[in-house]
Amino acid sequence: MENTTTRLHLLATYLRLRFGARVQKVPLDAGFSCPNRDGTLSRGGCVFCNPRGSGSGLGEDGLTLEEQWTVWTGRYARTRNAGLFIAYLQSFSNTYGPIDKLRRVLGVLPELPGIVGVAVGTRPDCVDNERLDMVAALPLPEVWLELGLQSAHDATLVRINRGHDAATSERAVRDAAARGLRVCAHLIAGLPGESSDDFLATVAWVNRLPVHGVKFHGLYVCEGTALARQWRAGEYTPLEREAYADLIARALPRLRPEIVIQRLTGDPAGNELLAPDWAGDKRATTARINELLAQRGTWQGKDVARSAMNGLGVSPAQAAPSALAAPPAWFAVPPHRLPGAAPRLRDTGDTPQARAWEAEYAAACATFPHLRPVEDGE
Repeated sequence: MENTTTRLHLLATYLRLRFGARVQKVPLDAGFSCPNRDGTLSRGGCVFCNPRGSGSGLGEDGLTLEEQWTVWTGRYARTRNAGLFIAYLQSFSNTYGPIDKLRRVLGVLPELPGIVGVAVGTRPDCVDNERLDMVAALPLPEVWLELGLQSAHDATLVRINRGHDAATSERAVRDAAARGLRVCAHLIAGLPGESSDDFLATVAWVNRLPVHGVKFHGLYVCEGTALARQWRAGEYTPLEREAYADLIARALPRLRPEIVIQRLTGDPAGNELLAPDWAGDKRATTARINELLAQRGTWQGKDVARSAMNGLGVSPAQAAPSALAAPPAWFAVPPHRLPGAAPRLRDTGDTPQARAWEAEYAAACATFPHLRPVEDGE
């Protein structure tokens, strides 16, 4: 079944098909720290990192995890009609510090009302066997480990004061995936000293790893960071929006289609943004990326499919008609799968279009088990 409009495997679609309803991620601040800030590695942090970290900051305001959950889920229920939620431990490195603290935090999460999953944000050098086992043991159907890989290039990682190398990143991804964790890799475009080819080499590296999701970030300059000092001194210039959109539109076809795109660009908080101005307009940047994909007649995974065919000695003319003709149908939620669809549409045997979509989706789920819908009782 042809899909001519949706060119990405987006998180919202993935979750809708897994759970049959809207699922909303809820940012939580569990009060963890970072070895790059407490003196273990350094006290300055990565050159781009806001001293307050990412996330809502509600933990700094004294709210417990349960209280933060109540604030956010109430808001999302009102504004986005959401009833199912994923707890996202976002601020700083959420596997860093005493193991007992991590155990206590993870013990709270499965009891939160409406929760169907957890996403734990951390650094590749802050996971070990015990911590990975603990996260993997969470009794929820959707458990992610979000790892800040940023770059495949050791010289870049040194330049940004990251404190670990690419081999550490690769080891963390493989160790997490071996335990059945869904791994989301965070990547940054526009890092100091990197070219477009450097970034695309990082994308190719990630595509070879057992990741299940990717978040793209365009590097922006935050107040109070080492990068801000470099920018003010004229030592760093951020990418322009067009250059960033072009990079992401070139990167997406190089990623496997089953990888879930969880973010297309960064999202500065409050008044932290110094430059570039366009980083504050997420919607316009996302729109431009989609425009470029459409103009180029490409989509996520298209180059991967072409490379696979070339490796097998298959020409485009010999390939299956849909392989290079259109994005996978399951990049979009079809009408008969939407909540509130009429009984006629819910009956997948009713229309040829619905039957074709279901067949393609079933084949994808058989090939990529993480796509399968959650069964009752999971």
